[in-house]
Amino acid sequence: MHRYKNISAPVIKRLPRYYRFLGELRDKGVIRISSRELSDKMGFTASQIRQDLNCFGGFGQQGYGYPVESLYNEIGHILGLDHTYNAILIGAGNLGKAVAMHMSFEKRGFRLTAIFDNDPKKIGTVIRDISVSDLDDLEQFCSENKTDAAIFCVPKNAAHSIADRLYRVGVKNFWNFSHYDLSVHYDDIIVENVHLNDSLMILCYKISDANDIPDDTTA
Repeated sequence: MHRYKNISAPVIKRLPRYYRFLGELRDKGVIRISSRELSDKMGFTASQIRQDLNCFGGFGQQGYGYPVESLYNEIGHILGLDHTYNAILIGAGNLGKAVAMHMSFEKRGFRLTAIFDNDPKKIGTVIRDISVSDLDDLEQFCSENKTDAAIFCVPKNAAHSIADRLYRVGVKNFWNFSHYDLSVHYDDIIVENVHLNDSLMILCYKISDANDIPDDTTA
């Protein structure tokens, strides 16, 4: 049973941003904050903030605002950050190495337990105190070690076959950087696709829009 029913995807996607901003406020010693003050910092309307937080129950009091630390902790609970899930990373190339080295897995509900690659030059190297394992050993590792999620930092043409292998050993949760839509072939997986190129194109659009660059194509 889901902990919260009928919560829209846009609201869920905004929760990590609330969590991040509230964490920064907590670290600065801020005790409480109003929806309007939070609006000024985050760029959401005060009405949107109140609507979002009301989806999960009442957190604030009119005229008092939101208690920063307790709201921060509660959003962390809603996001599931008070659990720890074991994750493996597939692909020890430049992107995989960057993800492994610079993500705060332990603060975001995950523990990185293994890294796999099929390049003999990478197998046996150490990233984040983890020795890179041979991709041929993937199934054996997952059968012997509880694996809740897999992170894909592999080429697009390799994603489907690796996902099939993981699916057969019961791994159905994916954080996917491969530019391949895993959800097309599976009905019962949980996948968060990360498309860095899409984000870059959105930045391009925003720059063009801000500078009012005319469309140089004709219909």
